[in-house]
Amino acid sequence: MAVRLTFHGAAESVTGSKFLLETDKTSLLIDCGLFQGRKELRKRNWDEPLFDPRELAAVVLTHAHIDHTGYLPLIVSKGFHGPVYCTAATKELLQLLLPDSARLQEEDARFSNKHKTTRHNPAKPLYTEKDAKAALKLLKVIPRGESTEVLPGIHVTPSCAGHILGSTSLNVRIGKKLVTFSGDIGRYDTPLLPDPEPVELGDVLLCESTYGDRDHKIADTCAELSKVVHSAVDRGGALVIPAFAIGRTQNILYYLAQLERSGEIPILPVLIDSPMAVDATKIYRKFRHDYDEEARELIEKGQRPLGTEKTAFCRSRDESKLINGLKGPRIIISASGMVSGGRILHHMRKLLPREETTVLFVGYQAHGTRGRTIQSGEKSVKIFGDHIPIRANIQSISGLSAHGGREELLRWLSSCSGSPNYAKIIHGEAKSSRAFAATLTEKFSWKASVAEYRETIDI
Repeated sequence: MAVRLTFHGAAESVTGSKFLLETDKTSLLIDCGLFQGRKELRKRNWDEPLFDPRELAAVVLTHAHIDHTGYLPLIVSKGFHGPVYCTAATKELLQLLLPDSARLQEEDARFSNKHKTTRHNPAKPLYTEKDAKAALKLLKVIPRGESTEVLPGIHVTPSCAGHILGSTSLNVRIGKKLVTFSGDIGRYDTPLLPDPEPVELGDVLLCESTYGDRDHKIADTCAELSKVVHSAVDRGGALVIPAFAIGRTQNILYYLAQLERSGEIPILPVLIDSPMAVDATKIYRKFRHDYDEEARELIEKGQRPLGTEKTAFCRSRDESKLINGLKGPRIIISASGMVSGGRILHHMRKLLPREETTVLFVGYQAHGTRGRTIQSGEKSVKIFGDHIPIRANIQSISGLSAHGGREELLRWLSSCSGSPNYAKIIHGEAKSSRAFAATLTEKFSWKASVAEYRETIDI
């Protein structure tokens, strides 16, 4: 059976994951992600897809992040009506993420129309909340660790990738041919989630390379976090942590609870101020069977892995506003992780000018974001049109990334069985992908090359 594979995203970039598998009889899309980040990448979302959504038979998702799922409502609006397969946890997380993504698209269109910032009259959203809700109706759950026939003659086996709740690597068998999609490979020995599971590598391997040219700094994350908390307490002010609502917020909660149980930090108010983070934490608590052994043991002992003694979840605007009246040491965890929008902006506007405030960055801050401006030592940052002076103590911890570093990617590949005929390197900036392709050739003697955007190969 002839099989073609086309890279419609996450090729020489870390966003927009879309990989189209085609035979003479059918077609299957692995991931359906939105392009994010730089303007030239975001513009691709508006290009007409090279495949016809009406003829697409099915979609399989590796995990819930928008750069892997956020294009779904668009292809639904263009006529796709087939099944979308994913894990149970991914399905639940998408109930939060896809409508939220649609609301952001609609808000962007309203802003453009109000301020005349686009040549389109009127500006329209990429897709609507109605499209997102239609996409959610197509979701179908498949189990990890089992082979499921998603289309006639096409079987998919998901395995735990350890990236976020519900994340997977995928083996796709089409007749006698096997294609392995790494998905986003997570970290080893991190809170809550199991380590990435080894798989049988297929005839063709698609491997992510977000950190393909570098490793994470070896650090004791708990010790670093404890040090920052104590410093914030000594200053007598708030510790403000911008954090992504899904994955990062839950990891921070886990570490804070661990430090508090051991007596390494004092009991402080911990305020989760993000509706999505509140809802996502509920989903994380629901899927306890997806936890690693350590987290399950804590639950068996009556402990709460995702909660300190004074954790408060602030969902409503009124609850969020009440935070502004608090005094003394407290921890505020709020989205977004790069200070690009959301409730974190209100906290930053109020607290950045205060010398007693501590701001802790727990993830990568992309060029051009407010987070990068604050982190880089600038004297002020623009928020809601005003230049806000930065007098707070700015700290960073690098050990909380959800992506495996170079050595962790190699560790996962070494744990897998089999040897691919060739590997295509995806989901990384060009420099990182090229370096990782060279590493795989050197270490494993595999034929490895960087996937090109819209490239098609025969399998």
